[in-house]
Amino acid sequence: LKFFSSGMAAPMSNVDEIRNRVILGEFGVKNVHTTDYPGNYPGYDDTWDLEKFKKNFRIDIVHSDEDTLEFDMIGIDASIANAFRRILLAEVPTMAIEKVFIYNNTSIIQDEILAHRLGLVPIKADPRLFEYRNPEDQEGTEIDTIQLQLKVKCTRNPRAPKDSSDPKELYLSHMVYSGDIKWLPIGNQADVFADANIGPVHGDILLAQLRPGQELDVVMHCVKGIGKDHAKFSPVATASYRLLPEITLLQTIEGEQAERLKRCFSPGVIEIQNVNGRKVAKVVNSRLDTCSREVLRHDDLKNLVKLGRVRDHFIFSVESTGILPPDVLVTEAINVLISKCQKFLTELDMAEMD
Repeated sequence: LKFFSSGMAAPMSNVDEIRNRVILGEFGVKNVHTTDYPGNYPGYDDTWDLEKFKKNFRIDIVHSDEDTLEFDMIGIDASIANAFRRILLAEVPTMAIEKVFIYNNTSIIQDEILAHRLGLVPIKADPRLFEYRNPEDQEGTEIDTIQLQLKVKCTRNPRAPKDSSDPKELYLSHMVYSGDIKWLPIGNQADVFADANIGPVHGDILLAQLRPGQELDVVMHCVKGIGKDHAKFSPVATASYRLLPEITLLQTIEGEQAERLKRCFSPGVIEIQNVNGRKVAKVVNSRLDTCSREVLRHDDLKNLVKLGRVRDHFIFSVESTGILPPDVLVTEAINVLISKCQKFLTELDMAEMD
């Protein structure tokens, strides 16, 4: 008969650990692959069941603001979680500059470099309100194209101090920013998108530097596209996930060992508590751990702690480029996955008919 002190979790069976945990060892990572297939473990019913999935699956919002979203996706296989990540990166459509018509460029930046820089500027426009442009169409229409213009000319500042050498004082319009890009409505866009405030997401992106006499006169066409075609269409700066860390203390750790154990982890993971006059280490928030495995370098501590990760608990971090809020991006990614599933089912039905 074994007893476990408070704050110490009773160890799960070896089979459950293999099925549900990824273990971080001193010389490698164990239980990396999913093994809970039907019939693989005697006594376990691993057949997929919709009602069981509905009961176990959940999404918890941890943090949300204008540009970032952190949420937990629990009770799902890594392949589906990775599908969400990849769809966010490459298959949620946005509007981006595709064609650049350079009427005048006397700056030191080559036309190709300027066009590339312009293409990577995030454009704030809701892609759900536009259609995909036909590649054969030379001229865009109000339903598939946004037209922008960049027209800047650098001149000398007549009021600049005579002894000044600062370009900010000597020249006017010598720094060309994304905020200088203006929207030119096509057709009825001025009425339809009157409140949309179409233009660059950020107005402080430096595009070029000019000197007196140099100018830029550029017209740009934005079209709808996906990150799979070009990274400029990707709606996220980052979209990643990690498994929830799990730290288990196999026995009571106190005194100087507890202090060293605390220093082995990120701040907030291990705290020292006073128990009957003794300093005892407790796991407070394993979520903050970065899984550095620093504790495994200490010979007297490495056998007292088990490091693992929960296999079906994914911590997602989504950072939007600002084109759409991150919660909208996640919703759109789910819609894309649904449409993929529907397309696959349709193909199956057609194959059966044939």
